[in-house]
Amino acid sequence: MAVSPESPVWSARSGELAAGHVMQVSPLQAGGLVAVFALGLIGFGFLDVVRASPAFQWSFLGTGAVLLVWNGILFGLAQRGGRIFRLGISFRSQHCVQAVAQATFFIYWGWFWSPLYDSAFLIAAQLVFAYAFTMLLGWSRRDLFVLGLGPFPVIFSINLFLWFTDNWFYLQFLLVGVGFLAKEFLQWSKGGQRVHIFNPSSLPLAVFSVALIATGTSDLTWGQDIATSQFFPPHIYLVLFLVALPGQYLFGVASMTLSAVLATYLFGLAYFAATGVYFFYDSYIPIAVFLGMQLLFTDPSTAPRTEVGRIIFGVLYGLSTVVLYALLSRLGLPPFYDKLLQVPVLNLSIQALDRIADSQWLRGRVPSSRSWTAHVGGASPRQRNLAYMVAWGAVFAGMSAVQGIGDRHPGQWVPFWQEACRDERPGACRYLRDMHFRFCRNGSAWACNEAGLLHFVLAPEAEEPPRFYRADVVELLERSCGDGFAPGCENLTSLEAGTEPRERSSPTLHDYPIILRGTKGPLDDLSSAELLAQACGQGWEGACEQLAESGGD
Repeated sequence: MAVSPESPVWSARSGELAAGHVMQVSPLQAGGLVAVFALGLIGFGFLDVVRASPAFQWSFLGTGAVLLVWNGILFGLAQRGGRIFRLGISFRSQHCVQAVAQATFFIYWGWFWSPLYDSAFLIAAQLVFAYAFTMLLGWSRRDLFVLGLGPFPVIFSINLFLWFTDNWFYLQFLLVGVGFLAKEFLQWSKGGQRVHIFNPSSLPLAVFSVALIATGTSDLTWGQDIATSQFFPPHIYLVLFLVALPGQYLFGVASMTLSAVLATYLFGLAYFAATGVYFFYDSYIPIAVFLGMQLLFTDPSTAPRTEVGRIIFGVLYGLSTVVLYALLSRLGLPPFYDKLLQVPVLNLSIQALDRIADSQWLRGRVPSSRSWTAHVGGASPRQRNLAYMVAWGAVFAGMSAVQGIGDRHPGQWVPFWQEACRDERPGACRYLRDMHFRFCRNGSAWACNEAGLLHFVLAPEAEEPPRFYRADVVELLERSCGDGFAPGCENLTSLEAGTEPRERSSPTLHDYPIILRGTKGPLDDLSSAELLAQACGQGWEGACEQLAESGGD
């Protein structure tokens, strides 16, 4: 039976139902709908790639079984009690726009990082779980469940930052479930309506991040790989900027992104001026942090209502990212949590920020609004949103022009860090050594030799006995020598003779495809001339000389 918009059923707990349909369903029908999703989740457990690992398979079979048991109990009791359920259908523009932006980013990212496409079925499985779980949760608490696109932005947002590895994938379903439970139970009054306090993706991300840090089990996730690989695609900052624009226009969150980016960038400039090195090493704003500023903390439902409140909210997010990165790095913890831990705390602050924005001292000095529809200075909400978008676009263009963001930040390139190390700038030699370690693992014999030399130099500064570092140096030089790099062999001989290894040489054409990539994706199918030209552009003097000698051929 359809229910008209005028019916009391339409308005009961259904502020989401601005448009759509509501129908009555029996317990058998409701249970059957949930069972379809639960059985669909179990079906993922029989894919060949899942069956290869029993622990992976049971993540799907066990979770699906729990849903079916819950389903049987809920609707079995409802059938006995004669309950009638209602199913609403509503598609909110907020969910649609967010999902399209996130999906576009996924598609572009995955084109340059194949593990994402290989794991796409896991995102689909989480969506199936989310629909079954939210239906059971909703109908357990009330008669009406609203079916829409709500799970899509939540699942997409979670997977933009954190996945559990195959053997621990059941925790991914628990992660998703915590988000929807928090949305259902943790609510407050905002603008005269009862709404959820926390962003339903950011709260579980923060909770699980704390748990992973506390237990030292970050290796159970792909968190670091996600944060690193998001920088692989070319022009990724521009792509992210563009996909976020529709949501910023429709929901008025450009001021939040703008203030977060500016706060972080200005701090980075000040840090560089003071130290001569970059705070985030390879960028002023890492792409994963930039992603958080565009598509994570900008949920309009859990953001301040006032314009000034949103600006403060953005500044706090940007600066808290800086603080968390410094703290996590100093404690020797994975720094990729820096954009996740603070969002729930900021969500809790929004009403206080709105009160500050509406305070007597600020009133009249800056534009403020207690509702989405208020006019400020004669401008409509959409005009105000557009004005902030124009300002944000101008800032983005300016930062791109001066390499504040983009693919060619100087902090990616080895020559910058070589010079910084020679000048003994803070942390430069250690970061340069880490770069060489990474390039060595990727197959550069030159980088293995450089890492060995730097490791030898830095060893006395460490707390561990130098003999442990000597073994590491020997391993690096053996790898360099084994790959045919002559200075590596000479340094290995020197070390065995008890003298300090010092032999260096320029990278070879075999090394350049590895070391020129910086923190971007692999360099494929470049000719020798193209490699030399790119190396010269990064500041490799030997490459410039070779290029000049060859005449660019």
